[in-house]
Amino acid sequence: MARVAVVGNASRDVVDGGAPTPGGCPEFAAAALRRLGHEGQIVTRFAPADARLFEDLGPGVTVLSAASTSGFALDYAGDEREMAVTGLGDSWRPEDAAALEADVEWVHAAPLLRSEFPAATLAAFASGRSLSLDGQGLVRVPAVGRLDEDAAFDPAVLEPVTALKLSEHEAGIVAGGDFDRTTAERLGVPEVLLTLGSRGAVVFADGRETHVADAEPVPGVHTTGAGDTFRVAYAVARIEGVDPVDAARAATRLVGELLRERRRAR
Repeated sequence: MARVAVVGNASRDVVDGGAPTPGGCPEFAAAALRRLGHEGQIVTRFAPADARLFEDLGPGVTVLSAASTSGFALDYAGDEREMAVTGLGDSWRPEDAAALEADVEWVHAAPLLRSEFPAATLAAFASGRSLSLDGQGLVRVPAVGRLDEDAAFDPAVLEPVTALKLSEHEAGIVAGGDFDRTTAERLGVPEVLLTLGSRGAVVFADGRETHVADAEPVPGVHTTGAGDTFRVAYAVARIEGVDPVDAARAATRLVGELLRERRRAR
């Protein structure tokens, strides 16, 4: 079976002042892969002192050595979220791509901050594979304290990328204003996914701009991990031969399912 791999730092998250919880894309990606019934590989890293926090990631997880663990404080007020960086995780190196299993064909790189996946590292992970990238790795400034964002990323990081996912907020930072098809084409990435929360997503691919509106509002639940779920579902659909628009539609539906489950569990 063609396999998807997700690579990224695990995160020690504190939501609304509660106890530390496991976060970062690897945590939510593992759950998404289980939902989809798709075999995949998770490659992550965290400091040994935090191993107990991440012991439930499940099978198929490759843990690389790390000197520190990423950390965030997330405070919600309705649909609004305030974030602060409480710990800087390790940066990934080109040689880390050797951790991927031989049958991996699509890799999703999930940086939490801009420092984590330099251009040379992404090129190594993309060698012989399709690569998707989380756009928060373009805009998030790697500094402890209140999360700062800007567009001072190295354009070379996009050169090996097949699919780039941007939230509406991140897209505005990257574009310095409105994000449209011209902006997407200027990035040079074949597939750009602009997520709009409960309004669905916009897919920029093959010279077209397509609005996917299969989402429905799910009020009263936090959305942490929704973007990670979307990206994993998109990659799985693409590796199964689904076109970009229908892959985004499938990913949107899975996110809705996740949020509705959270609402029922309250």
